[in-house]
Amino acid sequence: MKLLYCFVFCGWYLLSLLPLRVLYLVSDLLYFPLYYLVCYRREIVRGNLTGSFPEKSPEEIVRIEKKFYRFFCDCVVENIKLFSMPKKQVMRRMTFSGAEDMAADLKETGKNFGFIYLGHYCNWEWIASLAYWYPEGIHSSQIYHPLYNKAFDKLFLRMRNRFGGECIPMKETLRRIVTLKRQKQPTMVGFIADQAPKWNSMHHWTTFLHRDTSFFIGTEQIAKQVGAVVYFADVRRVKRGYYHCDLKRITVSPEDCPDYDLTDRYSSLLEEMIRREPAYWLWSHNRWKRTKEEWERRK
Repeated sequence: MKLLYCFVFCGWYLLSLLPLRVLYLVSDLLYFPLYYLVCYRREIVRGNLTGSFPEKSPEEIVRIEKKFYRFFCDCVVENIKLFSMPKKQVMRRMTFSGAEDMAADLKETGKNFGFIYLGHYCNWEWIASLAYWYPEGIHSSQIYHPLYNKAFDKLFLRMRNRFGGECIPMKETLRRIVTLKRQKQPTMVGFIADQAPKWNSMHHWTTFLHRDTSFFIGTEQIAKQVGAVVYFADVRRVKRGYYHCDLKRITVSPEDCPDYDLTDRYSSLLEEMIRREPAYWLWSHNRWKRTKEEWERRK
């Protein structure tokens, strides 16, 4: 594992020293074999797009599909670049609005936690640089799912931790948040909650992109338990290599919301963002592999 980690890290770090304009040439070259030869998960991508946008013609679906693969290749080289990209350049390319509003909400309400709903949209790895934008004294963290390959898990943790935030393994989320609450540490926590839960984690279904869809509800449950203010990360790709994230308040009182209301509002905001520019969501994820019909049968 150590040998693989060292080998991949050295290779990625050396690549990251290249200017982004050169890395984008690599991305352009990568697109053609990935899309036309390897056909990486193309059946899944086509099926996801067709089911999500039944109103679009086959030609429109293919245009979105190709744009997604070009963007996917851009994400690969952009994340490699993170291994050596200086803070000043990161803050110029990934900008935020609303971070001060979140900090003000914590101060005005006397609460310790701000939760941010995220999606696998635009370059979500760069969003971890939000830690640079918080006022001093606020702890930044994000929930992540450890990779099965230990070497690559260590590699991605190194990349994410460089922003100064804390990566919390998904299974340790509640324990770590309770610890931070006891310490009365003002903390912002990012939750990427748009992937498919496993059968035993499915508790609520909503309509999302024309289909019955189950979402993780842990963010909502923990937000109510610790009384967090809750925001949504609305992200736009300004141009190649530049993004802007607008943090939009959902509520400062999650404990007053009906069950599943926060999850439904997240689903609605996420869908609105995806519909604005569909190509930038992670369509290669087999999002609807578990159906509501099968879930009801298993119950």
